[in-house]
Amino acid sequence: MLDDAQVRAAMFVHLERVSALHPEGVTSAEINQFSVAGQPMKLVVQPGIWKPAALEAALTIRTTYTPPSQLPPYEDAIAPGGLVKYAYRGTDPNHSDNRALRTAMQDERPLAYFIGVAKGVYQAQFPVYVVAEQREELAFLIAVDEGQRLVDPDLVASLTPDRRSYLERLVRARLHQPVFRARVLQAYEKQCAMCRLQHTDLLDAAHIVRDSDEGGLPVVPNGLSLCKIHHAAYDRNIIGVRPDLIVQVRRDVLTEIDGPMLKHGIQAMHGVRLTVPSHRAARPDADRLDQRYDEFLAAG
Repeated sequence: MLDDAQVRAAMFVHLERVSALHPEGVTSAEINQFSVAGQPMKLVVQPGIWKPAALEAALTIRTTYTPPSQLPPYEDAIAPGGLVKYAYRGTDPNHSDNRALRTAMQDERPLAYFIGVAKGVYQAQFPVYVVAEQREELAFLIAVDEGQRLVDPDLVASLTPDRRSYLERLVRARLHQPVFRARVLQAYEKQCAMCRLQHTDLLDAAHIVRDSDEGGLPVVPNGLSLCKIHHAAYDRNIIGVRPDLIVQVRRDVLTEIDGPMLKHGIQAMHGVRLTVPSHRAARPDADRLDQRYDEFLAAG
């Protein structure tokens, strides 16, 4: 039998490498190009909980891709303190998959968590830990950050609001933001919707309705794939987007005289039509664009 710690350490090195190459999401085929001690080992398989025969505890967990207009499954299952509720396989606590995940919890084994961001494409979160089980809800609780492991799930309700807020910010930084970015960039074929720049390390997922505002959900129709300069300009209402997808530059900025970045990078975007996803359900929501465009007009 393979050494458990050796397998997990090798898996994390492999995932670190492929995730660095593809921060917008890694295909299952690339993830599964993994071997340890000369033995090939798949990491993404059906169903969600995976325990290779050579190990006693689960190695990976997975959630499937959801349509662009729907939240990823974990978004509806965030427990207090930002812990992720991960559903049992079926309803039998003693199903072999559930036992394998329970063993990982009891032995404090780190796992990899694969979240679908497109068909056959995943955002890899690692290491994550199973920190509790809620049998009455047929679920386990997953910590996606080391800081969450330090808090007893049964004591979260007694934490100060600042402490709870801190823990929830951890899950946003580790889980929500990277997954939202990956889903949006996949939908926009990894290019800026305004200038069509295709260097993914210079692309962001911009919220149309800000995530701090009502309706600012992390779903693809509330996102735009923008390069960093256009993301910053959009966030600061230097650039706006009409509901008919036409880009507008704030009037005072249009009359400024500056260097080539302002002229070609900002002012030249005035009147450009956004390049949007071919999949209709992934296109920017007109009502959200209208709401955000009102903010842009007020800023001008």
